[in-house]
This record gives sequence, C-alpha cells and structure tokens, in this order.
Amino acid sequence: MVHTVRKTLWLRLITCYMAAVVLVFVLVNTYGRSLLEQRIIEESKSKLAEEADFIVSEYLSIFGDSTKTTDELMMQLNSISKFLGIRTWIVNDIGRIIIDSSDKPSARDRNVSDLYPGLLNTGFTANVFVAEVFTEPMLALTRPISYNYDVNGYIILFTSYKAIQNSTDVYLEVINTCFLIFLSILLLIFLYIYLITLVPLRRLTKAAREYSQGNYNYALVLKGLNDYKELGAAISYMSKELSKLDDYQKKFVANISHDFRSPLTSIKGFAEAIKDGTIPRQQQDKYLDIILFETERLNKLTSNLLELNRFETKAALLDITSFDINSVIKKTAASFEGSCREKKISINLLFSSKELYVNADMDKIQQVLYNLIDNAIKFSHNNSNIKISSEEKGEKVFISVKDYGIGIPRDSLNRIWERFFKTDASRGKDKRGTGLGLSITKEIIQAHNENITVVSTEGVGSEFTFSLPKAEL
Repeated sequence: MVHTVRKTLWLRLITCYMAAVVLVFVLVNTYGRSLLEQRIIEESKSKLAEEADFIVSEYLSIFGDSTKTTDELMMQLNSISKFLGIRTWIVNDIGRIIIDSSDKPSARDRNVSDLYPGLLNTGFTANVFVAEVFTEPMLALTRPISYNYDVNGYIILFTSYKAIQNSTDVYLEVINTCFLIFLSILLLIFLYIYLITLVPLRRLTKAAREYSQGNYNYALVLKGLNDYKELGAAISYMSKELSKLDDYQKKFVANISHDFRSPLTSIKGFAEAIKDGTIPRQQQDKYLDIILFETERLNKLTSNLLELNRFETKAALLDITSFDINSVIKKTAASFEGSCREKKISINLLFSSKELYVNADMDKIQQVLYNLIDNAIKFSHNNSNIKISSEEKGEKVFISVKDYGIGIPRDSLNRIWERFFKTDASRGKDKRGTGLGLSITKEIIQAHNENITVVSTEGVGSEFTFSLPKAEL
C-alpha cells in the first residue's frame, strides 16, 4: 500500500510537472513568439518613421536647393544607412529612383512601380521582396517629400525582415534559457513537495496498519507541515480511544461472563439437585427461593445493560415535565423502609423549602435516587444515618445523598462511574450488585445536561450531589 501511494503520488507530480513544461514551452514558442515578433516589427516601424522624418528635414532640401548635388546627398545617406542598418531610396515625383544608398545591386534610375507596384502608397509595407534588388524579404516605410506644399518625391526606408526574425530568435533564446532555469527550480520544488508529502504519508500508513492489527502502542511521530501533524495527532488519539475501547470490551466480556456465570451455576446446580432428588423435598422451597433470587439478579443485570444501551444509542428519550423533587425523594426513600429496618438505618430528609419544582424526567430521576439511596444503605454501618437534602441555588436545584459508611478508597474515586467497576470492599459486601448502577446514574444526569459529583473519605462516608434545572412556575 505504501508503494502504491508513493507510485501514485509520484506519477501525479511528474504528470503535473511535464504538463506544465509542455504547456509553457508551446505557449512561449508559438503565441509568445508571435507577440514578440509583432512587438519588434512595431519598434522597427517606429524607428523607420523617426529616421524618415529626420532625413527629410535635414538632408532632402535638394528638392528646393539647386546648389546641392545628388552625389553629396548620396554620400550622406550612405553613411546614415550603414550606421543604422537600413537602405534608403529617394524617388522623384514620377516614381524614378534617383538615389539608392546601396549599390549591391543598385536600383538607381529604376521605376518603383516596375519593381514593386503600390510601394509609393504612403505607409508601412511588410514582407517586400524584389528579386532584382533584394536577396531577402524587407520591411518598407514610404514617406512623401513635400516642398512648397507640393509632393516633389518620396523617401523609402527598408530594413531586413530576417534581422527582425533573428532578433526574435535571440530574445526567445534568452527566454527559453530562463525557462530552463525555472524548470530546474520547479523540478526541485516538486521533489521537495514529493518528499514532504510522501514521508508523512508513509508513516501515517504504517501507523494505520499497526493500529488496525491491534498494536496501539506504536509511536507515531511526524515532522514538517502542521496539517500532517494535526492528522497524525488525530490518528494517535483515535488509536488511544480504540485501545480503551478494546480494553473495555475485554473487561465487559470478562465481567458479563463472571456476573452471568455465578447465578447460572447456582440455578443449574440447585435445579439438577432438586430434579435428581439430592435435595430432600422438605428443603426444596429454600433452594427454590435461591433460584428465584438468582433469576431476579440476572433479570436486573439484563435490564441495566439494556438501559445503558439506550443511552449509548441515544434511544433513551427524556420526558421532561415539572414536578416536586421533594415529593419524589420522599416516595423513593419510603420504598427502602424494609432494608433500613433490617440494618437499623434512619433516613433524614432535609429540604430548603416544602416544595421545590424542577424540570426533568421524573421516572429517570427517581431511578437515580433509587440507585444512590440503595448504594448508601449497602455501604452504611448498622445503626447509622443517611441524609438526603435538596437546596435551591440560583437557577439550579442540588440534591444530595450522604452516608456515614465505609467510604470509597481514593484510588477508586475516578473509576466508580465505569461499568462493572466495584471496589474491593464493595465486592466483599455487595453480592447482588451488578456494578452498573452508578454508570446508569451518570448517564441519566448527563442526558439532562447536568452534573453529578462525589466526595468520599474511606472509613468516614460518601456524599453524592447532582443538579437539576429549577422549574419556573
């Protein structure tokens, strides 16, 4: 899988790189070349126009000054043409070339219309080729020569079209050289991107494989981009949660097996003894009561598991109503009259007001009170007290169940809400408990978006306190 990821990523990067190279190269050497050549032609046209205006104003007074000869002007134009790399024709009003700055071959005394018809039309003409005079296509600019408001002739300037193409090639060579340098830098950038993405991906893939195989202790260390660090942290957190879930499942199976096996063994053993006559008929009622007791224990365990599952799957919908919490406390406490009588325990009810209304699911809160009072009685000494109080504070109502029994060891306080958890002292005193009561209690309170806390000292007692929203009457 790592190899596949590496291969796929590398191919994609190479594909993107090659696509970028081809696209830019084609663009520069086609459309870019055309724009560059057009730009150089425009510059040449502008330069020819400037030179034409200069020559007309400085040297072509021959048409109005008889003292200047064509030979003198020829020498001057020949020097200018060589310096600027252009060719100059001076044409009279009937189209005859009277001066040609070049004599290789000279077009002097030839008629322009015979050489290239339409060339005397004022303006710029591209791709002019006269086989008798030029060895290559030329760019031509024609300007009229006026004297005393009359057109007495024309000046035609030529520049090499091949020179423009050569200039374009030179510029393109520079651009392509820069492009090659840029491609080298771009390749290094792609390699860097490849490295900073592949190495973290390989580590993430390896970590995912290790975690999928149950090796939750595998250390995932990522360096580089924060995005990969965050992803790595999320995967590490997921592995820890999976590890906890795995441990929970193992403990869950172990606890379920233990809590189901014990009553089932008793039921099976006593039922077989009754059936085969091992237990005398006069003692069967005693053992049938034990079977019924263990059956009720299994029923309670199953009910608690179903209750927890409903909260876990969000199927436990709350029926929120307004009711008097003090009244519910009284009724719930009264249901423990028999248990309290056996252990000679008295329950003291302390209410801040005669009636105190809350918004909650009455049945679920009654179940919370039942679990807390049941625990308090189980772990209280004989001839002791249990205090149940309700108190209004702001928008909340706080209900407290306090006993003066064996208390909870400090190292067990953070685990009492775990499913099936029992302290060592609890396992010794409470044979009927499933270890689910406090888990259900906390789930119910959290479903109300409220909190439950515990304060306990071993050998002194425990106090559980939970909050509920006060009802507005």
